[in-house]
Amino acid sequence: MIKNYIKIAFRNLWKNRIFTSFNIVGLTLAFGAALLLTIYAVFELSFDHFHKNGDQIYMVYSEDSTPNGIEANTSKSEPFAETLQKEISGVEKITRRTGGNLLLSYEDKELRMNGAFVDPDFFDIFSFPIIKGDTQNPITSESSIAITEFAANRIFGDKNPIGQTVTILRDGKQVPFTISSLIEDFPDTSSIGFDIVLNFKSQGQHAYERTVGRWDVENHEVYMKLAQGITPEQFENSTKDFTKLHYKDAIESAKRDGIQPIVNGEYIQIKLLSFLDKKFTNFDQGPAKVNRKMPYIVLGIALLILFIACVNFVNMSVSKSDQRLREIGMRKTLGANKKQLFFQFWGESVLVFIISIILGIVTTILLLPHFKVLFKTKATFATLLDPASIVFLLLAIVGITLIAGGYPAILMSRLNTIQSLKGKLNANGKNYLRNGLIVAQFGIATILICGTLVVWEQVQFLRNKDLGYNKEQVIAFPLNGKRNDQQALQLLRNELKDQTNILSVSASNNILGLGKDGSRSTSVLGFDHNGVGVETHMLVVDSDYIKTLDLELLEGRAFRKNLASDSLSVIINESMARQLNEDQILNAQLNIDDKFYSIVGVIKDFNFQNLDRNIAPMSLFALPDWNLRNVYVKVAPQNLEASYDIVKNAWATIEPNAEFQASFLNENVDRTLKRERDMISMISSGSLLAIILSCIGLFAMTLLIVAKRKKEIGIRKVVGANIIAITMLLTKDFLKLVSIAFLIAAPIAWWMMSKWLQNYIYRIDLNIVLFLGAGGIVLLIALLTISFQTVKTATANPVNSLRTE
Repeated sequence: MIKNYIKIAFRNLWKNRIFTSFNIVGLTLAFGAALLLTIYAVFELSFDHFHKNGDQIYMVYSEDSTPNGIEANTSKSEPFAETLQKEISGVEKITRRTGGNLLLSYEDKELRMNGAFVDPDFFDIFSFPIIKGDTQNPITSESSIAITEFAANRIFGDKNPIGQTVTILRDGKQVPFTISSLIEDFPDTSSIGFDIVLNFKSQGQHAYERTVGRWDVENHEVYMKLAQGITPEQFENSTKDFTKLHYKDAIESAKRDGIQPIVNGEYIQIKLLSFLDKKFTNFDQGPAKVNRKMPYIVLGIALLILFIACVNFVNMSVSKSDQRLREIGMRKTLGANKKQLFFQFWGESVLVFIISIILGIVTTILLLPHFKVLFKTKATFATLLDPASIVFLLLAIVGITLIAGGYPAILMSRLNTIQSLKGKLNANGKNYLRNGLIVAQFGIATILICGTLVVWEQVQFLRNKDLGYNKEQVIAFPLNGKRNDQQALQLLRNELKDQTNILSVSASNNILGLGKDGSRSTSVLGFDHNGVGVETHMLVVDSDYIKTLDLELLEGRAFRKNLASDSLSVIINESMARQLNEDQILNAQLNIDDKFYSIVGVIKDFNFQNLDRNIAPMSLFALPDWNLRNVYVKVAPQNLEASYDIVKNAWATIEPNAEFQASFLNENVDRTLKRERDMISMISSGSLLAIILSCIGLFAMTLLIVAKRKKEIGIRKVVGANIIAITMLLTKDFLKLVSIAFLIAAPIAWWMMSKWLQNYIYRIDLNIVLFLGAGGIVLLIALLTISFQTVKTATANPVNSLRTE
């Protein structure tokens, strides 16, 4: 019986091979795209789940009351972690963590490594297995370090790394360290990355020694393993007395300044964030917000693409069913029951789905390398090979096959014998279903196209926005060589001074945008001014910083060339000036750590943070002995590539072993918009595929409708109908459905995109023209799809269509 079903199924599929091809092509594209998108989404959602105690690991942060409302604060002071463990029950293990790029030397090699400074409990909290060396106390000693397999291969090749001595540049000196342990390379789904792990106390003077015992200097993150039987809420409630004791001065200052407390009456509340949520958490604006929307949007697009392909399959199957009515009638007359007919027709659908799934998997394998490059992801097919994902995919495939293939099979198997033998179906019900599904699929395509256009417009708006500094002509790169920053900067100036294309050179201890090396940092300084607590972002700069970046000086002056003479001077931005609320701002002084800094200038606000944030108070300091870390080189607008090469060669002369990680500031700004660019790629790819699949279905439906009305068209032509009238007759019903789809989808898209734009301080205003343009695109594509076959039919000889019997 089953063999007979399969034989007949293949025969019928081959007989209707044009429509079988449409179905297979559409479903193959849909399954292939859905698998790629699912791989991406599952990969993103699986971050940090490899840690054995993942559900017990928490990041410790605080929510602080500020003049701007509640702000999340992830930075903690040097004594915080140890004191928290001593005074609050429930802390099973705790570690501090900070990191950055380190210059490691071994024999004749100089390598930039990503270092993590942590406490010994780090390896008891996180699952980073040690496969060689000291497995119990890898970084107990301040002179011991642990390295990953990848780092060991870079440094030593095939040589055993355990016991080897390397030097790391710290505070301008080469400090020796012994490699005590080898760490197994961690998976790509780790949000914590490093090449080297060092003891937290192995940091330099500025990062560690000056902070010891101080609660007012916060510069690192804290993670803990929560004891079994204690909930995060219980732990947070137990820290109230701890906060009142150790943050007494900050709380009193907040009360004095009239700052409103948090809802529960506290001014500082210690909070726990599950480590599994950290990758998806935004700490930049207001309270911490966990947001997994992006991977779920991707999964949603995958489902919508599958839905459109299944709509095509259902529509074509139902529309083709009237060509098999007499076959159904004869089978019923000869004794076939509903169950047998159902399995016959459903079996044909299953065959189409099996072929499409196999081809979809092949398509996924072929396109995955290109997909990874396009979306800058490390997701692999192995992401879906865990048991839970396999079971989910199998259930999804069975469900789709049952619904999309089962509905037409049920419809045809339930027809009564007389109705089948007459070769007629009740057209009304069928058309309602067909029309509703066409409206749904073109509505989905319209929403995706509207979304693509709005996101693209928003990204272009942010890219072209005046950020308050020159981002087109300024090259930025880290000072990542052996020399100290001040010496390297001066040598670079000397190398470039005779180059006419080089206009100025400066440096600061932070980078604008996101640098090529991926580094980013910020320092926030708090102090009292006129009896009121103020906070400002702190930036240490060189004398030519304002000139190099074309910052607008509103009042006062820039720093002098002789930085030492300005070591007690400060330049502030407009936001800081408003916060200080001084009548004569240039006569004011700031008392910071018992040193008085004179305000010598005020610059116009510029965007030094992400573009989803308001411009915060900023203060520029000229501190001669501080590390500056990043160079800015302003070049002439002509021949930017040649200028870039000049700077590159100059740096190679100064630091021949250091990597040149330079980019223009507009490229740095673009890197901060990676999330939005990924959204454009995802949604536009989904839009394109949705339109292609919708058009495949529409074209196939047009073929079926034209075939059914062949005689009618011939008669109309004989009695005088012209080509335009016949074309309009065949296209108007479909164009009406596409128009209805737009009228339904446009308000939905408007609402969705207006909600999305609320995430941005700087945003476009939604324009109806944008949505009308999306509707016009969909309507035009649909018209071209339908017209191809309708015009061909309208121009055919009517004699051929009438000579059928």
